[in-house]
This record gives sequence, structure tokens and C-alpha cells, in this order.
Amino acid sequence: MSRIEALIAELCPEGVEFKEIGELLERTSNIRWQDVAGQEFQYIDLTSVDRNTRAIGNTETIDSETAPSRAQQIVRLGDVIFGTTRPMLKRYCLIPAEYDGQICSTGYCVLRPKTNLLLPSFLFHLLGTDSFYGYVDANQRGASYPAITDGAVKAFRIPVPPFEVQNEIVKVLDTFTELEAELELELKSELEARRRQYKYYRDALLAFSDQDIRWAAMGEVGEFFRGRRFTKADYVDAGVPCVHYGDIYTQYGTTTETTVSHVRTDMPSTLRFASPGDLIIAGVGETVEDVGKAVAWLGCGEVAIHDDCFAFRHSLNPRFVSYYFQTSAFHAEKNKFVARAKVKRLSAESLAKLTIPVPSPEEQVRIVAILDKFDALVNDISVGLPAEIAARRQQYAHYRDRLLTFKEAA
Repeated sequence: MSRIEALIAELCPEGVEFKEIGELLERTSNIRWQDVAGQEFQYIDLTSVDRNTRAIGNTETIDSETAPSRAQQIVRLGDVIFGTTRPMLKRYCLIPAEYDGQICSTGYCVLRPKTNLLLPSFLFHLLGTDSFYGYVDANQRGASYPAITDGAVKAFRIPVPPFEVQNEIVKVLDTFTELEAELELELKSELEARRRQYKYYRDALLAFSDQDIRWAAMGEVGEFFRGRRFTKADYVDAGVPCVHYGDIYTQYGTTTETTVSHVRTDMPSTLRFASPGDLIIAGVGETVEDVGKAVAWLGCGEVAIHDDCFAFRHSLNPRFVSYYFQTSAFHAEKNKFVARAKVKRLSAESLAKLTIPVPSPEEQVRIVAILDKFDALVNDISVGLPAEIAARRQQYAHYRDRLLTFKEAA
């Protein structure tokens, strides 16, 4: 019997009490900018938290004059923050000492545990479980920019075992996390080196600096059309294949022949479809870099696309076009046209102005064959280092969920 099992058998043999997160929290506060004129703070926005390492990086230094409107919430050592905007991206972290007293976006739900009831690290690990994200998925609202309210997050019921059990589980998971992170860092360093090599080679190959070929505005070689709206309420397990703009960031690579999402079979007359060979482009995103990410649709039939996506119907090799959309040259040109509001956007008119190389069909096929091999080695989740990293994450998630599953006391 493990130490944790022994503690559970001794301290809570009949199960543990479950409570809503909100019952276990201290009150938090917002900053009064008029009271701190001249003082500088680090600002944690929605892109500051790494979705894999749960570490804070790339913060911005702000003061009362430069603070964005969403820079409002004061965080303290031991707070757990959870991104409520596009929550399935899983941006959450435990606030370390160096960010005590700093500011985070109102796009986070700030959870400050009552430390006589709940260990901050125990809550942090609970927010990674499948049960929590199943709840989040069922309670987020909105199609184009899904979100979950702070109230809904705090209404989630969690197990509250005795402190000795919480502490032992945290020690085990922290150790496991540290070992997994060390191994993953080594694997990611190797993977990053390969990706830099691949990116350099891809950009050089698609620059055509040593070839005299035609470059054309994308509007000259194809046409853009926008999808039509569907919402989360329209999703079904099996129905009309569809691509939501959020799926392009999180679910697809350069090409796909299948979709991860489907909508109701009675909806086709209200939808707009991409055809095999079309490029499906995300028209909105959290960052300038996100906007314009694309996937070539290579399925057997048509696929419905969301109204924040564009389809590019063209006369080129679809894989070739999708690879070009990944290049540094494309993104440098695209970034000039992105509307920089809270949600970053691209229009079909702007996309039509962007230029693309137009080599011969034979040259397109040759380039695609080369890049397909690189892409598989570097990015395919079933090959090489990415598969090893994915396996480690899956192993950790399975172990964490087992440790954090309790019988509820009657």
C-alpha cells in the first residue's frame, strides 16, 4: 500500500467531502490605477502563460498610463489563475513569488485558496484534470470567442481531502512534474533544433531567390469566400463535417482529410462549404501571429466552415499553398494587413492582395514532396520526438487524474 493509500484508509475511509471551489477561496481585489501613479507592474495577459509548461513568460511592463483596459486584477503568491477566454486552450498557472503583487488580465479567473482548507498546489493540479475540462467544455458559451464565467469556474465541485492527503499528493505530482519537465525539456530542445532547421530550409526553398518565377496576388490565382455561422450548440458526434477557426490552431497541421467536429445534419442549407483542395484560413485570433493560420482540406467531400474562416479556392497544388502560408515571408506580408483590435482580424480583401509564388505544377509537386518528409519528421504527432513528448504528457495526465479521483463521502 502506498503512503497516499494508507493516509486515505486512515483519515477518510468512507470518502471525502466535495465542495464548490468558490467556497474555498479568499476574496481578491482589483488595482486602483489612480492610487499607484508612477509605479510599474508586470502584466500577465492571456498569452503570457505557456500552455505546456504552465510557466509565466513574455510579460509586459505597464503603469497607470500604459495599462490596457483588461489589466485590472492583482495577483498574489499562491494564487491559481485560469484563462476563461477560449478556456479549452488550458492557460492556467500557479503564481510564483516573483509575480506577487503584479497584475493579470480580466480574462483570467483568479482563485485564491483559503490555505487552512485547500493547498494552492492541490487546486492547481485539479485544474488540469479531465473532469474539470469536461465541465468547462459543457459550460463555456459563445461560438466565435468561447468563454466561461468566473462564477461557473468557481461552481465546479472538487474533492477536499484532509491536509495530509493533499500534501502527499502534491509532493508526488510536483516530483513527477519536475522529472517529466526535465525530460521534456531535453526532447523539446532537440525538437526545436530540428524545427529551426526545417523552417530555415522551408523558407529558403519557397523564397525562389535563385529562380525566375512569377509572383501573383492571391486574388489573381484564386478567390476567397467566408464561411457561415454555427455554434457549439450545433455540434454533434456524427453529422456534417465542419472546421471551426479555433480547430485550425489546435487540431490541424498543414493538411487534413478528416475533421474533429461535426454539426447537425439538418443544417446544410444554412452553411457554406469548402471543397477538396481549398485552403481553409483562420480569419481571427488572439495574436497577430495566429491570424492567417491555414490548413488544406484534402477530404473526399465538402466541409462546412465557420464564419470566422475563409476558404481559398485556387488553381495551385493545395499542399504547396498551405506550406507557403507557414513561411516567414508570408507572415511578414500578412501582418501589415491585420486589424489590431482586442480580437485580431484579416479580411478577404486583404488576403487577396497578398502575393504568392507560382512555379510550374511540376515544381510545386517536387517542393511538396520534399517538405512532406520534413513535416512528418518534425511535426507529425505519431513520428519521432513529438510522439515521445506526447506520450510523456499523456502518462503524466493519466497518473495525475488517478491520484485526484476520490470517492465522495455520503
